[in-house]
Amino acid sequence: MTKKILILPGDGIGQEVTSSAKEVLDFLILEHKLDFDITSMDVGGTAYEKHGSPLPDDVLAEAKASDAILFGAVGAPKWDDLDWDHRPEQALLGLRKELELFANLRPAFLFNELASASPIKNHIIENLDILIVRELTGGVYFGEPRGLVTSETPHYAFNTMIYNEDEIRRIAKVAFESAQKRNGKLCSVEKANVLEVSKFWRSIVSDMAKDYPDVELSHQLADNTAMQLVLNPNQFDVIVASNLFGDILSDIAATLSGSIGMLPSASLNSTSQGMYEPCHGSAPDIAGQNIANPIAMIASLAMALKYSLEEEALAESIDNAIKIFISEGNRTKDISTSDQSLATSEVAPIIIEILKRESSH
Repeated sequence: MTKKILILPGDGIGQEVTSSAKEVLDFLILEHKLDFDITSMDVGGTAYEKHGSPLPDDVLAEAKASDAILFGAVGAPKWDDLDWDHRPEQALLGLRKELELFANLRPAFLFNELASASPIKNHIIENLDILIVRELTGGVYFGEPRGLVTSETPHYAFNTMIYNEDEIRRIAKVAFESAQKRNGKLCSVEKANVLEVSKFWRSIVSDMAKDYPDVELSHQLADNTAMQLVLNPNQFDVIVASNLFGDILSDIAATLSGSIGMLPSASLNSTSQGMYEPCHGSAPDIAGQNIANPIAMIASLAMALKYSLEEEALAESIDNAIKIFISEGNRTKDISTSDQSLATSEVAPIIIEILKRESSH
Protein backbone atom coordinates (compact mmCIF):
# COMPACT_ATOMS: atom_id res chain seq x y z
CA MET A 1 0.00 0.00 0.00
CA THR A 2 1.29 3.45 -0.93
CA LYS A 3 2.61 5.50 1.99
CA LYS A 4 2.04 9.25 1.74
CA ILE A 5 4.79 11.64 2.86
CA LEU A 6 4.22 15.39 3.08
CA ILE A 7 7.28 17.65 3.12
CA LEU A 8 6.77 21.08 4.72
CA PRO A 9 10.09 22.97 4.42
CA GLY A 10 8.76 26.14 6.08
CA ASP A 11 11.08 29.10 6.63
CA GLY A 12 14.79 29.87 6.96
CA ILE A 13 17.11 26.89 7.07
CA GLY A 14 14.05 24.60 7.12
CA GLN A 15 14.10 24.82 3.33
CA GLU A 16 17.78 23.84 3.11
CA VAL A 17 17.70 20.92 5.55
CA THR A 18 14.51 19.39 4.12
CA SER A 19 16.13 19.49 0.70
CA SER A 20 18.99 17.36 2.09
CA ALA A 21 16.58 14.90 3.70
CA LYS A 22 14.61 14.62 0.45
CA GLU A 23 17.83 13.75 -1.41
CA VAL A 24 18.37 10.82 0.96
CA LEU A 25 14.70 9.83 0.72
CA ASP A 26 14.74 9.93 -3.10
CA PHE A 27 17.79 7.66 -3.09
CA LEU A 28 16.11 5.15 -0.75
CA ILE A 29 12.92 5.11 -2.87
CA LEU A 30 14.92 4.30 -6.01
CA GLU A 31 17.30 1.87 -4.34
CA HIS A 32 14.64 -0.11 -2.47
CA LYS A 33 11.67 0.42 -4.83
CA LEU A 34 9.60 1.95 -2.02
CA ASP A 35 5.93 2.70 -2.70
CA PHE A 36 6.01 6.26 -1.34
CA ASP A 37 4.04 9.24 -2.63
CA ILE A 38 5.79 12.55 -1.83
CA THR A 39 4.18 16.01 -1.80
CA SER A 40 5.82 19.33 -0.85
CA MET A 41 3.83 22.39 0.30
CA ASP A 42 4.39 25.80 1.92
CA VAL A 43 3.88 26.42 5.60
CA GLY A 44 4.76 29.08 8.19
CA GLY A 45 5.82 32.58 7.21
CA THR A 46 6.43 31.47 3.63
CA ALA A 47 2.80 30.31 3.37
CA TYR A 48 1.56 33.51 5.03
CA GLU A 49 3.36 35.62 2.41
CA LYS A 50 1.87 33.61 -0.48
CA HIS A 51 -1.54 32.59 0.84
CA GLY A 52 -2.33 34.83 3.83
CA SER A 53 -2.21 31.95 6.35
CA PRO A 54 0.66 30.09 8.05
CA LEU A 55 -1.34 26.85 7.70
CA PRO A 56 -3.57 27.00 4.59
CA ASP A 57 -6.59 24.69 4.54
CA ASP A 58 -5.23 22.60 1.66
CA VAL A 59 -1.98 22.00 3.57
CA LEU A 60 -3.89 20.86 6.65
CA ALA A 61 -6.04 18.55 4.51
CA GLU A 62 -2.93 17.05 2.90
CA ALA A 63 -1.31 16.62 6.32
CA LYS A 64 -4.35 14.74 7.61
CA ALA A 65 -4.15 12.40 4.62
CA SER A 66 -0.42 11.71 5.04
CA ASP A 67 1.30 8.92 6.95
CA ALA A 68 4.35 11.02 7.78
CA ILE A 69 5.14 14.73 7.66
CA LEU A 70 8.71 16.00 7.35
CA PHE A 71 8.66 19.49 8.83
CA GLY A 72 11.59 21.90 8.45
CA ALA A 73 11.22 24.96 10.68
CA VAL A 74 9.11 28.13 10.86
CA GLY A 75 9.52 31.73 11.94
CA ALA A 76 11.70 34.80 11.50
CA PRO A 77 11.86 38.21 13.19
CA LYS A 78 10.10 39.87 10.25
CA TRP A 79 6.86 38.09 11.21
CA ASP A 80 7.11 38.72 14.96
CA ASP A 81 4.65 41.63 14.88
CA LEU A 82 1.86 39.74 13.11
CA ASP A 83 -1.25 39.08 15.16
CA TRP A 84 -1.34 35.73 16.95
CA ASP A 85 -3.37 33.81 14.34
CA HIS A 86 -1.00 34.74 11.49
CA ARG A 87 2.30 34.02 13.24
CA PRO A 88 4.37 31.27 11.51
CA GLU A 89 4.45 29.24 14.74
CA GLN A 90 0.69 28.74 14.45
CA ALA A 91 1.41 26.26 11.65
CA LEU A 92 3.24 24.03 14.11
CA LEU A 93 0.67 24.41 16.88
CA GLY A 94 -2.18 23.92 14.43
CA LEU A 95 -0.74 20.70 12.99
CA ARG A 96 -0.07 19.31 16.46
CA LYS A 97 -3.62 20.07 17.56
CA GLU A 98 -5.48 19.03 14.39
CA LEU A 99 -3.56 15.76 13.99
CA GLU A 100 -3.69 15.10 17.77
CA LEU A 101 0.09 14.66 17.89
CA PHE A 102 0.17 14.32 21.66
CA ALA A 103 3.52 12.53 22.10
CA ASN A 104 6.76 14.33 21.31
CA LEU A 105 9.85 12.11 21.39
CA ARG A 106 13.08 14.08 21.73
CA PRO A 107 16.24 11.96 21.88
CA ALA A 108 19.38 13.63 23.21
CA PHE A 109 22.54 11.71 22.48
CA LEU A 110 26.21 12.38 22.03
CA PHE A 111 28.59 11.16 19.37
CA ASN A 112 31.67 10.81 21.57
CA GLU A 113 33.80 12.17 18.69
CA LEU A 114 31.90 15.47 19.13
CA ALA A 115 32.30 15.74 22.90
CA SER A 116 34.66 18.70 22.42
CA ALA A 117 31.81 20.66 20.79
CA SER A 118 29.67 20.34 23.93
CA PRO A 119 29.77 23.15 26.52
CA ILE A 120 29.86 20.45 29.23
CA LYS A 121 33.02 18.63 30.33
CA ASN A 122 33.64 15.39 28.47
CA HIS A 123 33.56 13.06 31.47
CA ILE A 124 30.07 14.30 32.40
CA ILE A 125 28.44 13.75 29.01
CA GLU A 126 30.34 10.77 27.64
CA ASN A 127 27.91 8.15 26.19
CA LEU A 128 24.93 10.49 26.72
CA ASP A 129 21.67 8.85 25.58
CA ILE A 130 18.40 10.27 26.95
CA LEU A 131 14.86 10.24 25.59
CA ILE A 132 12.51 13.06 26.60
CA VAL A 133 8.81 12.31 26.14
CA ARG A 134 6.94 15.62 26.08
CA GLU A 135 3.16 15.98 26.16
CA LEU A 136 2.39 18.13 23.15
CA THR A 137 -1.30 19.03 22.85
CA GLY A 138 -2.33 20.03 26.37
CA GLY A 139 -1.13 22.10 29.28
CA VAL A 140 -0.56 25.82 29.41
CA TYR A 141 0.09 26.24 25.66
CA PHE A 142 -3.46 25.21 24.81
CA GLY A 143 -5.38 25.74 28.05
CA GLU A 144 -8.47 27.97 28.11
CA PRO A 145 -9.29 30.59 29.23
CA ARG A 146 -6.33 32.69 28.16
CA GLY A 147 -6.06 36.35 27.35
CA LEU A 148 -4.59 39.83 27.56
CA VAL A 149 -6.77 42.44 29.25
CA THR A 150 -6.03 46.10 28.50
CA SER A 151 -9.47 47.49 29.41
CA GLU A 152 -8.56 47.51 33.11
CA THR A 153 -5.72 49.16 35.02
CA PRO A 154 -3.22 47.73 35.55
CA HIS A 155 -3.32 45.69 32.34
CA TYR A 156 -2.90 41.97 32.87
CA ALA A 157 -2.56 38.66 31.03
CA PHE A 158 -3.42 35.09 32.01
CA ASN A 159 -3.08 31.49 30.86
CA THR A 160 -4.47 28.19 32.12
CA MET A 161 -2.39 25.12 32.86
CA ILE A 162 -4.81 22.19 32.71
CA TYR A 163 -4.50 18.42 32.24
CA ASN A 164 -7.18 15.76 32.45
CA GLU A 165 -6.53 12.18 33.51
CA ASP A 166 -6.77 10.74 29.97
CA GLU A 167 -4.13 13.17 28.65
CA ILE A 168 -1.72 12.25 31.44
CA ARG A 169 -2.31 8.50 31.09
CA ARG A 170 -1.72 8.40 27.34
CA ILE A 171 1.58 10.31 27.48
CA ALA A 172 2.76 8.31 30.51
CA LYS A 173 1.94 5.08 28.63
CA VAL A 174 4.25 6.15 25.78
CA ALA A 175 6.96 6.99 28.32
CA PHE A 176 6.67 3.73 30.28
CA GLU A 177 6.72 1.69 27.05
CA SER A 178 9.75 3.63 25.80
CA ALA A 179 11.57 2.92 29.06
CA GLN A 180 10.76 -0.80 28.68
CA LYS A 181 12.55 -0.77 25.30
CA ARG A 182 15.54 1.13 26.66
CA ASN A 183 17.15 0.82 30.11
CA GLY A 184 14.03 0.49 32.26
CA LYS A 185 14.20 3.84 34.04
CA LEU A 186 11.55 6.59 33.90
CA CYS A 187 11.74 9.98 35.59
CA SER A 188 8.47 11.95 35.72
CA VAL A 189 9.07 15.68 35.99
CA GLU A 190 6.68 18.34 37.30
CA LYS A 191 6.31 20.95 40.08
CA ALA A 192 4.16 19.05 42.56
CA ASN A 193 5.46 21.28 45.37
CA VAL A 194 3.58 24.35 44.06
CA LEU A 195 1.09 23.33 41.34
CA GLU A 196 -2.14 21.37 41.79
CA VAL A 197 -1.95 20.20 38.17
CA SER A 198 1.50 18.75 38.92
CA LYS A 199 0.29 16.99 42.08
CA PHE A 200 -2.44 15.41 39.97
CA TRP A 201 0.11 14.47 37.27
CA ARG A 202 2.33 12.78 39.88
CA SER A 203 -0.57 10.81 41.38
CA ILE A 204 -1.67 9.47 37.96
CA VAL A 205 1.85 8.47 36.87
CA SER A 206 2.47 6.80 40.25
CA ASP A 207 -0.78 4.84 39.90
CA MET A 208 0.29 3.58 36.46
CA ALA A 209 3.66 2.31 37.71
CA LYS A 210 2.08 -0.90 39.04
CA ASP A 211 1.35 -1.94 35.43
CA TYR A 212 5.06 -1.62 34.55
CA PRO A 213 6.94 -3.56 37.25
CA ASP A 214 10.01 -3.75 34.99
CA VAL A 215 10.34 0.07 34.95
CA GLU A 216 11.95 1.96 37.82
CA LEU A 217 9.89 5.15 38.30
CA SER A 218 11.23 8.28 39.98
CA HIS A 219 9.81 11.80 40.36
CA GLN A 220 11.71 15.06 40.15
CA LEU A 221 10.86 18.75 40.34
CA ALA A 222 11.41 20.53 37.03
CA ASP A 223 13.92 23.09 38.31
CA ASN A 224 16.02 20.32 39.85
CA THR A 225 15.87 18.31 36.61
CA ALA A 226 17.17 21.34 34.69
CA MET A 227 20.15 21.43 37.04
CA GLN A 228 20.68 17.65 37.02
CA LEU A 229 20.71 17.54 33.20
CA VAL A 230 23.80 19.74 33.32
CA LEU A 231 25.50 18.22 36.38
CA ASN A 232 24.81 14.50 35.84
CA PRO A 233 22.79 13.79 32.69
CA ASN A 234 23.65 10.08 32.56
CA GLN A 235 21.44 9.42 35.59
CA PHE A 236 18.48 9.69 33.18
CA ASP A 237 17.09 7.17 30.70
CA VAL A 238 13.55 8.38 29.82
CA ILE A 239 12.06 11.64 31.11
CA VAL A 240 8.33 12.38 30.81
CA ALA A 241 7.00 15.91 31.28
CA SER A 242 4.16 18.28 30.46
CA ASN A 243 4.19 20.54 27.42
CA LEU A 244 5.87 23.51 29.15
CA PHE A 245 8.45 21.60 31.20
CA GLY A 246 9.16 19.19 28.35
CA ASP A 247 9.78 22.13 26.02
CA ILE A 248 12.38 23.64 28.35
CA LEU A 249 14.08 20.39 29.40
CA SER A 250 14.41 19.03 25.86
CA ASP A 251 16.24 22.19 24.77
CA ILE A 252 18.63 21.89 27.71
CA ALA A 253 19.22 18.22 26.85
CA ALA A 254 19.75 19.09 23.19
CA THR A 255 22.45 21.61 24.11
CA LEU A 256 24.45 18.90 25.89
CA SER A 257 25.13 17.18 22.58
CA GLY A 258 27.21 20.07 21.27
CA SER A 259 24.86 20.99 18.43
CA ILE A 260 21.11 21.19 18.32
CA GLY A 261 21.65 20.62 14.58
CA MET A 262 22.28 16.93 15.32
CA LEU A 263 19.05 16.03 17.08
CA PRO A 264 15.77 14.82 15.55
CA SER A 265 12.29 14.65 17.01
CA ALA A 266 9.04 12.80 16.39
CA SER A 267 5.50 13.87 17.26
CA LEU A 268 3.03 10.99 17.14
CA ASN A 269 -0.68 10.40 17.53
CA SER A 270 -2.44 7.21 18.59
CA THR A 271 -2.49 5.82 15.01
CA SER A 272 1.31 6.14 14.43
CA GLN A 273 0.78 9.06 12.09
CA GLY A 274 3.67 11.41 12.83
CA MET A 275 5.36 14.71 12.19
CA TYR A 276 9.15 14.64 12.15
CA GLU A 277 11.32 17.70 12.57
CA PRO A 278 14.79 18.76 13.67
CA CYS A 279 15.08 20.22 17.16
CA HIS A 280 16.62 23.42 15.82
CA GLY A 281 14.60 26.43 14.69
CA SER A 282 14.58 28.32 11.40
CA ALA A 283 17.87 30.13 12.21
CA PRO A 284 17.20 33.18 9.99
CA ASP A 285 20.69 34.50 10.79
CA ILE A 286 22.31 31.72 8.72
CA ALA A 287 19.51 31.01 6.24
CA GLY A 288 20.55 30.91 2.60
CA GLN A 289 24.26 30.59 3.39
CA ASN A 290 24.48 26.82 2.77
CA ILE A 291 26.08 26.26 6.21
CA ALA A 292 23.19 24.75 8.23
CA ASN A 293 23.63 21.23 9.59
CA PRO A 294 21.02 18.93 7.95
CA ILE A 295 21.87 15.87 10.07
CA ALA A 296 18.94 16.44 12.48
CA MET A 297 16.53 16.54 9.53
CA ILE A 298 18.04 13.39 8.00
CA ALA A 299 17.82 11.69 11.42
CA SER A 300 14.18 12.85 11.63
CA LEU A 301 13.60 11.06 8.32
CA ALA A 302 15.01 7.93 9.98
CA MET A 303 12.48 8.34 12.82
CA ALA A 304 9.69 8.68 10.22
CA LEU A 305 10.78 5.44 8.57
CA LYS A 306 10.79 3.73 11.97
CA TYR A 307 7.57 4.99 13.56
CA SER A 308 5.19 5.81 10.66
CA LEU A 309 6.44 4.14 7.46
CA GLU A 310 7.17 0.60 8.69
CA GLU A 311 10.74 0.60 7.38
CA GLU A 312 12.72 0.01 10.57
CA ALA A 313 15.71 -1.58 8.81
CA LEU A 314 16.11 1.50 6.59
CA ALA A 315 15.81 3.74 9.65
CA GLU A 316 18.68 1.82 11.25
CA SER A 317 20.74 2.11 8.06
CA ILE A 318 20.40 5.93 8.12
CA ASP A 319 21.29 6.11 11.83
CA ASN A 320 24.32 3.92 11.13
CA ALA A 321 25.34 6.06 8.15
CA ILE A 322 25.20 9.18 10.35
CA LYS A 323 27.48 7.50 12.92
CA ILE A 324 29.96 6.59 10.17
CA PHE A 325 29.70 10.11 8.70
CA ILE A 326 30.77 11.56 12.07
CA SER A 327 33.41 8.90 12.81
CA GLU A 328 35.08 9.57 9.44
CA GLY A 329 35.59 13.20 10.44
CA ASN A 330 32.87 14.91 8.39
CA ARG A 331 31.84 18.17 10.01
CA THR A 332 29.45 21.01 9.23
CA LYS A 333 30.32 24.48 10.50
CA ASP A 334 28.38 24.18 13.80
CA ILE A 335 30.35 21.12 14.95
CA SER A 336 33.71 21.79 13.31
CA THR A 337 36.68 22.59 15.52
CA SER A 338 38.78 23.74 12.55
CA ASP A 339 38.39 26.14 9.64
CA GLN A 340 37.34 23.23 7.42
CA SER A 341 33.64 22.39 7.20
CA LEU A 342 31.09 20.94 4.80
CA ALA A 343 28.36 22.99 3.15
CA THR A 344 24.75 21.91 3.77
CA SER A 345 24.47 20.65 0.19
CA GLU A 346 27.54 18.41 0.58
CA VAL A 347 26.13 16.33 3.44
CA ALA A 348 23.40 14.24 1.76
CA PRO A 349 25.67 13.00 -1.08
CA ILE A 350 28.19 11.73 1.51
CA ILE A 351 25.43 10.03 3.53
CA ILE A 352 24.15 8.40 0.31
CA GLU A 353 27.65 7.17 -0.57
CA ILE A 354 27.95 5.62 2.91
CA LEU A 355 24.51 3.95 2.51
CA LYS A 356 25.62 2.49 -0.85
CA ARG A 357 28.91 1.29 0.61
CA GLU A 358 27.32 -0.29 3.68
CA SER A 359 24.54 -2.05 1.73
CA SER A 360 27.12 -3.73 -0.52
CA HIS A 361 28.91 -5.29 2.48
